[in-house]
Amino acid sequence: MGRCEAMRMLLADQGQSWKEEVVTKETWLQGSLKATCLYGQLPKFQDGDFTLYQSNAILRHLGRSLGLYGKDQREAALVDMVNDGLEDFRNLCSHFIRHNYEEGKAQYVQELPVHLKPFETLLSQNQRGQAFIVGDQISFADYNLLDLLLKHQVLAPGCLDSFPLLSAYVARLSARPKLKAFLASPEHVNRPIFGARKI
Repeated sequence: MGRCEAMRMLLADQGQSWKEEVVTKETWLQGSLKATCLYGQLPKFQDGDFTLYQSNAILRHLGRSLGLYGKDQREAALVDMVNDGLEDFRNLCSHFIRHNYEEGKAQYVQELPVHLKPFETLLSQNQRGQAFIVGDQISFADYNLLDLLLKHQVLAPGCLDSFPLLSAYVARLSARPKLKAFLASPEHVNRPIFGARKI
């Protein structure tokens, strides 16, 4: 699922259509596509003649374009803060998955509550956890958070048991009709959760 799954969730939930070109490892290793990518990496987002790289830049662009960036500057700043916190969490998880999965899983799972707690706290501070991560409308950060939480529920079943607001949040967002349909689709279900690692 990688870094694009939050984008897919956002687009599906917002009723947007998109065309996706999946790049195989063999194609990527040939190098010609990589040479055309600004930072030598994917994802690459194109809308007409407008091209963006970097997953968080793409998420922010979609957030601005579709009204998913908070209702004012203060909320937008909080959405950015949440997304930056998620980036730290995602990087920690990615490093663990790539470099220390077998030996480090028990410790990672044991320390997971430390990384989940800030998001439980943020939910508790926003309408007692009954809304979104920021404000009363969904933002691009909600899709990013949901993506990471769903992945962790596979990696460490029960990891949200001591976080009732996060548990309810995942259930609530996953029940949104268009998002529910996407999460049940073969395109989502059959995609590896952590890239090449089969979990």
